[in-house]
Parts: sequence; C-alpha cells; structure tokens
Amino acid sequence: MDDVDEFAAQTAQYRRELLAHCYRMLGSVDDAEDLVQETLLRAWRSYGEFEGRASMRTWLYRIATNACLNALQHSSRRVLPTGLAGPSDDPERATFLSNEIPWLQPMPDARIAPQSSDPAMIVAAREGMRLALIAAWQYLPPRQRAVLILRDVLRWKASEVAELLGVSVAAVNSALQRAHATLRQAPAESTDITEPDDPAVRALLDQYAAAFETSDMTALTALLKTDAIIEMPPLREWFHGNVDIVRLITTRCPARPGDVRMVPTAANGQPAFGFYLRGEAYSIHVLTATRAGIERIVSYNDSALFESFDLPKSLP
Repeated sequence: MDDVDEFAAQTAQYRRELLAHCYRMLGSVDDAEDLVQETLLRAWRSYGEFEGRASMRTWLYRIATNACLNALQHSSRRVLPTGLAGPSDDPERATFLSNEIPWLQPMPDARIAPQSSDPAMIVAAREGMRLALIAAWQYLPPRQRAVLILRDVLRWKASEVAELLGVSVAAVNSALQRAHATLRQAPAESTDITEPDDPAVRALLDQYAAAFETSDMTALTALLKTDAIIEMPPLREWFHGNVDIVRLITTRCPARPGDVRMVPTAANGQPAFGFYLRGEAYSIHVLTATRAGIERIVSYNDSALFESFDLPKSLP
C-alpha cells in the first residue's frame, strides 16, 4: 500500500464526523464540505510529518477546528428568521425575500449519521445537531463555540482542548463558562421533544403529511401546538400560533387535495419532509415534534436543497 492509499484508508472513517464538526462550527453544509476538503488536503501535505504522538482523529480535529476558526474570521454568523426580529402578525401580508442573509442551512442526516447500530451513539449524534442548538451556537464568538463543541458535544478533556487551541486549561474553562452563560439567555427548546422513531411521533408525522396531501387544514391546525412556530428561509418573517400558521399556508401556498406530495427524510437529527407542489420540488420541512404536537416548522423554500437530500427535483 503506497502513502496515498494508506492516508485515504486512515482518514476515510473520520470524514462524516469531521463534516458534522465543521457544520456545527459554521452552520453551513456547503462551507463545511469545503472545510473538510481543506482539512484533508492540509493533512495530506503534512502526512509525512505525522508521528502518531496524537491519534489520527485528534490530529484531524486540530486541523479542522483551526481551519474553521480561520474561516469564521471572514464570514457572518448563520441565522434563522427567529434570530432577526419578533413574529409577524399578518399571515396574509406579502412576505419579504432576503437572499442576501447568510441563512443557517439544514444538514441531511444521511451525510453525517454515525456508521454504528449503537442506539446511544445514534441518539447522542442527533442531540448534538438540532437546528435550534446550531442556531444558538452561532451567537457565540468562534473560539467559545469551538470550546463548547469540543467539551460538551465531543466530550474532550479540558487539557485536550487547551492543547488543540494552544491555550491554557484555565482559558478553556473560562471560555466554556462564558459560552454557557450566553446560551442560558437563548430561547429554550421544549423538554418534551421525542425521538423520531417513537411510535406516537411517527403516527403524528404520518398525520402531518396526510393533512397537507389531502389539504385538510382543520386536521393540520389540530396537529400543531397552539404556540407552534413556522420559519421559512429565505423569507425574513416568521409566524407564531397554529391559527396564524394555517392562515399563512392557505394564503401563500393554496393547494387542492392531491396537489401536494410529502416525502419523508431527516435533517439535523429531526424528522423532515420534501414538500412537492404539483409534482415539483418546493421546500424542505424540518420539524420539531413532540407527543403533544408539532412545535416548530422550519420550511426551507429552496428547491436547490433537494439534491443534498438525494431527493428528485420532480415526481411523476
């Protein structure tokens, strides 16, 4: 086996988790892909100097984290509409497209899911990818963000993080405390969020898809929690309350029974659907689901995302 083959064999097993790590740092699937490629390129250039004093995984994370920190010096934080202003109060008013805003992108589960059948590992991976969590992390300064992800998500020791970042253990602990203080001020997610494999949630999701496909807005209203939220990047506005959400849908996306097809998928460890309107790719719905109902819909109104979810642009 030559050096190229040996390097590829040793690094291939880490690609998915490096992609997840870069995405947590950057909030962008596209940027994360670029940074993973840059990480592997830098690693290959330095491969002859790798002496194995640290593990291959630790070495790659060091390169990836520093590449992300460099990238964040020249980029704006990724946001969702709820991070810009309060809710809009008129669902029938024209909505405002804002393609210039760097929106937080959804990460398809299939691209980062751990290659393991261990339920505990799968659950842990999902919890560290939730959209609301990634959105909250974007408000942290880059170095605090890196410390929080390495310590709280990847469970690295403070001494390991300190060595990676070239700082003291005291500086790591201080950065982690400041990050936790900032996140305590962020809106908290419901504690009732249930795994998408839960039978009750699975039934709820089936009913959600059926409500759109049959254009049954009464059923949809009942499936949404009374204080549910909908966000629709690249639209700046967002809406609060199941009644306003259904008014918005019936006004902005009128459909008859049979016009809509919902194809199940998954993003950020959450249930999701590819939404097709009259056979054409329209939006990706990422849902926060509880046994009491749908708590949040992030509807990415961008058909270009369907390719990253391995979904077709049109259905027969």
